[in-house]
Amino acid sequence: MKNLVKTFVAAAMIAVSTCSMASVKPEERNLVTADLAIDEYVGAMTEGQVTNLEKLFTADFNQKICGKQDLKHSRLEIIEFLKKQKGIKLNCRTTTQIVEELPDYAIAKVTMQFDDFAKTDLITLVKENGTWKISKSVNSYK
Repeated sequence: MKNLVKTFVAAAMIAVSTCSMASVKPEERNLVTADLAIDEYVGAMTEGQVTNLEKLFTADFNQKICGKQDLKHSRLEIIEFLKKQKGIKLNCRTTTQIVEELPDYAIAKVTMQFDDFAKTDLITLVKENGTWKISKSVNSYK
């Protein structure tokens, strides 16, 4: 009987903790690790998730797209573009890899594999006031 009570108590505690974690609104998520910031970035780029864009990028963020003619985009241009893409999911398989991570700095590689090509995005992350943010993005296509 004691084991049955312990089992029910444990199940109730798991259920309560799961519900409390699931109830965190996307705009209230803190980007306390580089992995969380990368996941948020991938969600914005590939799934049209736009709730944390203002928190995600540093004030001096910029993006460079390498090609025959290199293109550059500012933080404001990227945020405006992503807001227009709200809810649009790209048909690609995405992989992420942290290439280097230090206490306040990280470099990650995000690869988006489409049917006919791949987009590689090298992103630089910095930790500002306990929050990880994307400071630079360099894209290439194959």
